[in-house]
Amino acid sequence: MKLVTYLKDEHEQLGILINDFIYDMEVLHPELPGTMSMFLNYWEDSFPIAQAGELLLKEGTRTSNKGIPIKELQLLAPVPFPTSCRDGYAFRQHVAAARRNRKVDMITEFDQYPIFYFTNHHSIQGPGEVQCMPDHFEKLDFELEAAVVICKHGRNIKAADADAHIGGLMIMNDISARRLQMEEMLLNLGPAKGKDFSTVIGPWLVTLDELQPFEIPAKENHTGKSWNLRMQCRVNGTQVSDGNLGDMDWTFAEIIERASYGVNLYPGDVIGSGTVGTGCFLELNGTGKLNDPNFTEQWLQPNDVVEMEIDGLGILSNTIIAEETDYSILSLKKL
Repeated sequence: MKLVTYLKDEHEQLGILINDFIYDMEVLHPELPGTMSMFLNYWEDSFPIAQAGELLLKEGTRTSNKGIPIKELQLLAPVPFPTSCRDGYAFRQHVAAARRNRKVDMITEFDQYPIFYFTNHHSIQGPGEVQCMPDHFEKLDFELEAAVVICKHGRNIKAADADAHIGGLMIMNDISARRLQMEEMLLNLGPAKGKDFSTVIGPWLVTLDELQPFEIPAKENHTGKSWNLRMQCRVNGTQVSDGNLGDMDWTFAEIIERASYGVNLYPGDVIGSGTVGTGCFLELNGTGKLNDPNFTEQWLQPNDVVEMEIDGLGILSNTIIAEETDYSILSLKKL
């Protein structure tokens, strides 16, 4: 099932995507919630009802002329108002490459436990324009990731049980202003300001039942579901990244286990995978310069179009827009 949130009469509306048409939840059943937040909070009751309604529509048993072509609608983030947003660090390939490019050894702690950071859940957005300030363009970067959303409350969730708390998968672009990020992390704090202005998720949420054909075993000594899904990123039509969700070393289940230790997780909490190998300019530029000292770095520029595609999850497209101001916080530094 592909769950979509779109703008309807200036409000968010939850729908289901079938063959390029979106149907409001009331078409599936009149008592289904009309927003993602309510749907997630009543997941155990609502999801099977929605599944049954979807099946009737697909089989033609239930006919409806209320489907709207997706191209006519303004899509929002599938989870437009997450209760929180954490981002993991699950791909060893990305971590190892980034450290190699900085000429430092791979950190052994990566293989001991999964980590994450909190990002600004009020800056979550979906497909469309991403507004950026002048300082953001100081090494503006994309980050190709996948994300899950929690659909069932839990605390101290064991990894073996954690997949039951996942409502579905979606694409995530953890947009990063690298100069702001690197400056604050010199003080051993963050990332924060370099990442708090926009995190993109979408274009829809794909439930785990639809992804069963792509399931593969987790890596050795790891627990939880894993999926063989190719991940790509294109900037202005040129492919720059190519990876696979199955390359995650730490599973979402294991990240959930750590995140929920002594902490309540709630429906609507979003958790990202971290960047796939080759999944950002920071890594790509570092590798390029390591191989060729004359390599020219690439960073996102105004009007760039960033397209992320993950098998089974769709294509997430955003256009980078420069805000009309010269206001800079970098210029406020005391030295």
